[in-house]
Amino acid sequence: MAGTQKASPRERLLDAAARLSYRDGVSIGVEALCREAGVSKRSMYQLFDSKDEMLAASLERRVPRYLTLFTHPDPEAASPRERILYVFEQLEKGAADPGYHGCPYLAALVELKDPGHPASVVAREVKEGLEKSFRAEAERGGARDPGLLARQLLLVFDGASARAGARIEHLDDGLATATATALLDAAGVR
Repeated sequence: MAGTQKASPRERLLDAAARLSYRDGVSIGVEALCREAGVSKRSMYQLFDSKDEMLAASLERRVPRYLTLFTHPDPEAASPRERILYVFEQLEKGAADPGYHGCPYLAALVELKDPGHPASVVAREVKEGLEKSFRAEAERGGARDPGLLARQLLLVFDGASARAGARIEHLDDGLATATATALLDAAGVR
């Protein structure tokens, strides 16, 4: 097709790593990744030093989309409370998708267990960033203890994400948002 560029082998590998690791877990084999991407193992190792580095690059590549998903569409007009609750509303919307398997960053941390693994480093930075965002909003909203509230909100987010991803919990009844609302009320966030 004229004007259409085929994705590079690197992009195809990163896309395959994102799809397969999200669906099947980070222990997915190199052969399966290469087959999914339509790239030889030799080419993969020319592009990445290891599968671990490829997984980290795949997670890193998804960060902007992940952050955009949880950013209120009108952050200037929204209150800190509204910006925090928007994150939980988006979580609930995402959890309704049949292909939802939870937060990809939390899943990587849980599966890998090695805090020094390149993908764990990326995943931890994303989760720490979400906690910092919650803390900043909590401070702006007048929370009595913004640090504690941020930790509590992250615990609810990760717990709801994991339980919905495992299909143990359904979030279509607003449970995550209601829980976050109760925390915001108790902390005095406006």
